[in-house]
Amino acid sequence: MTVTTMTRPTTASPSTTTAAAGAARRRAVLHWVAVHSVAVAAALFFLLPFVFVFLTSVMSDRQALTGDLWPHQWQWGNYLKVWQTPGFLGWWRNTLLYAGLGTLLTIVSSLPVAYALAKFRFRGRNLALMAVISMMMLPPQVTVIPMYLFWAKQLHLTGSLWPLIIPMAFGDAFSIFLLRQFLLTIPKEYVEAARIDGCGELRTLLRVILPMARPAVAAVALFQFFYCWNDYFGPQIYASENEGAWTLSYGLESFKGAHHTDWNLTMAATLLVMAPVIVLFFFAQKAFIEGVTLTGVKG
Repeated sequence: MTVTTMTRPTTASPSTTTAAAGAARRRAVLHWVAVHSVAVAAALFFLLPFVFVFLTSVMSDRQALTGDLWPHQWQWGNYLKVWQTPGFLGWWRNTLLYAGLGTLLTIVSSLPVAYALAKFRFRGRNLALMAVISMMMLPPQVTVIPMYLFWAKQLHLTGSLWPLIIPMAFGDAFSIFLLRQFLLTIPKEYVEAARIDGCGELRTLLRVILPMARPAVAAVALFQFFYCWNDYFGPQIYASENEGAWTLSYGLESFKGAHHTDWNLTMAATLLVMAPVIVLFFFAQKAFIEGVTLTGVKG
């Protein structure tokens, strides 16, 4: 007679299951770090200076002069002191005016030129493109003396930011080239269909091309905004004689000179100047990267 024995299946205890899940997570984390080790090292390389600046900005005056890396007491009032510095709000206002108006004028003036170079067929188009590329290779320091004499002697606008803002209404070579490269990727059938439907060139540009070129427009806007926000050379040439027209980049240099021993306040002011562009890029990086990577698909 054969006796059949039934074995009861064993189940793992909750503690064993939790330990196994924890070990699996640790292995997954270690595998991710191993695969992305170069990217992690590069991220730390770029992030550590910002961490150092932030930690120094919340130290006391005395501790900021020592070699300590961690604040004993978090002095959040340093940011309020910087914000209440005479002229700091005016620097912010001037910088927003310069960056905002300059970016808007650059897009409005550069997009039609890029559209014409990308979609129109006319004699001298390649010559015009070569002229745009040549302007990209011309350093602004080459023309600074005749331009300064023009704005100072003829228009009497020195001591303000208008000599920096007004030229952007006549296009920017780099913006024109970047937009033109992107517009080349848009099939010409869209333009031809709009013309068949009776759209003029301006309406075609605004209703057909512009919605499709938003990534490139966003990239150009960010490039121009960052350039204007960080520009030090231009305000130094045209606005240095009038403290009421200073921007953050130029005013920060004056602030550092007045607080050359208060490194905590200097670092706090530096973070307040950098914060807007960092936040702006964080929220617009998808459109920025898309606009940059899609240019140059066609030559």
